[in-house]
Amino acid sequence: MFEASNLLFIYVETPLHAGTGRGLGAVDLPIQRERVTGYPIVQASGLKGCLRTEAQGKINQGLTQDEFFAIFGPETDRASDHAGALSPGDAKILLLPVRSLAGVFAWVTSRQVLERLLRDLAAIKDRVPEFQSIHDDLQQPLEAIRTDPPEPRGDDEERWALVSEDTSVQAGDQVVLEEFAFTPKPKSAVGPIGQWLANNALPQSDEYKYWHDNLAQHLVILPEDDFRDFCLFGIEVATRVALNQKTKTVAEGPWTEEYLPSDTLLYAPLHASPSRAPRVSLTAAQVLEKVRTLGITRTTLGGDETVGRGIVYLRFLPPSAAAVSAPSGEEG
Repeated sequence: MFEASNLLFIYVETPLHAGTGRGLGAVDLPIQRERVTGYPIVQASGLKGCLRTEAQGKINQGLTQDEFFAIFGPETDRASDHAGALSPGDAKILLLPVRSLAGVFAWVTSRQVLERLLRDLAAIKDRVPEFQSIHDDLQQPLEAIRTDPPEPRGDDEERWALVSEDTSVQAGDQVVLEEFAFTPKPKSAVGPIGQWLANNALPQSDEYKYWHDNLAQHLVILPEDDFRDFCLFGIEVATRVALNQKTKTVAEGPWTEEYLPSDTLLYAPLHASPSRAPRVSLTAAQVLEKVRTLGITRTTLGGDETVGRGIVYLRFLPPSAAAVSAPSGEEG
């Protein structure tokens, strides 16, 4: 099984279309979603393909060709030779930007989404002890809001929004997201959650300093149903046509495409096992360290790359330490 793990955070810089093909609903080309929750995802195969493409360009720049095949697997016509050592999970939603009457936009999430992140961190820290403090720093403020206030159970119950005590998205006595009004509930725990995300999930390069400093003030934790509805109905939809090159009239379309908006934050677990390739011997920890030290930061993910879609910024956690293998004999 897996012997080393890490988390990869994915910050969406331009609208992202990780599609499912032709849809049967109102949108012709919808994005990938979890079947049960409806939350947006990027399937693991697409994420691994993105990392593989970037790593291929790094061959002979800190990565040998044999190491490349050991980590990502051989070419398709030799797929039966051995499996790759790297196993990404699906990229899951963490923060979704939503228009706000105050503060331009809010990053919305829910307790369920944050608890999922905590669960994924717990699974990793059991294998990688260095994640213990990172896990605990998120667990403590989450415990303070775990059941207070309770989830609304009917349309006539108050729709609340948990915000930081110095929030930037409160307009008067309400938080207005799109056309929906919520009663703000300032909580001292929201600030530390936002700071944890800023410190551990956001890119740390200079161009992200503004976002790092303002994330906590723009963070809104919504009831589960309301967050789900924004994920289902608040996603960007674009209408496109294809033009005849000679006449410049419409040759095909219009059709509609769904996009995760800019400033969305996703995360995916990365797991590794020891390499299986005959000419390369890498531990699971070395596999993840090889991937991390390739310096893959800004790249493209999903479709519509030729029209500027899908530019993302990647950040590994922890950013400055190699993942550590499980003790000998321990299964992942």
